[in-house]
Amino acid sequence: MRFLSWNVNGLRACRQKGFDDFFFAMGADFFCLQETKLQEGQIELDTPGYSQYWFSAEKKGYSGTAIFAKHEPISVQKGLGLPEFDREGRCITLEYEDFYLVTCYVPNAQDELKRLDYRLDWELSFRNYLTELDAKKPVIICGDLNVAHKEIDLKNPQANRGHPGFSDEERAEMDKLIAAGFTDSFRLLYPELENAYSWWSYRAGARARNVGWRIDYFLISDRLRSKVSKAYICSEILGSDHCPVGLDIAW
Repeated sequence: MRFLSWNVNGLRACRQKGFDDFFFAMGADFFCLQETKLQEGQIELDTPGYSQYWFSAEKKGYSGTAIFAKHEPISVQKGLGLPEFDREGRCITLEYEDFYLVTCYVPNAQDELKRLDYRLDWELSFRNYLTELDAKKPVIICGDLNVAHKEIDLKNPQANRGHPGFSDEERAEMDKLIAAGFTDSFRLLYPELENAYSWWSYRAGARARNVGWRIDYFLISDRLRSKVSKAYICSEILGSDHCPVGLDIAW
């Protein structure tokens, strides 16, 4: 079973840069998006064989998530059930017989960490939500988690320490999530692999020089570790400042 995730940084713009070709070429069972920047009715996307699930932010042109699924879920939940977070359209959960699939777009702490308190409140609520799901059945979490967990996960760790996405506080929250019973699927297979990134600034030719950050993830419940057959970063795929990331699981 193939899962893909991509922060498209505006789906309408990404569609002008090859999104549709990649979507259909990959043939994923689940294709999850973050930062769609869409309101209902602002796009027509024909995806034969897939059901579409959208969760838009109240603010136009901001945030938003979506999942395209070949398999009909038992249930669908949009958000965490907390208005302070759900108005930003950051999370969708699909329930299946053997697992939950959660896609999320974690809030950015912003320059000078001015939104760090909001981010930390999200982290606690999100972790509690995931552990409640995990108590029922395994969970697959994907999306832009807006943090480079370890120094290996960004090109210039020393220069970026304390900056949004690599603050001690945000990294500690990822530590807590991992400790709560979840595994970073990419590092499970490639614990020592360097220069593996999923986001690059548009500035200073960062992508061409591979000066990037790995902030897009597939996390899985620890008890799914033996079922991971492939975890990958599609760094050659353009269309956004992020690239798609993927996970193949053998059930």
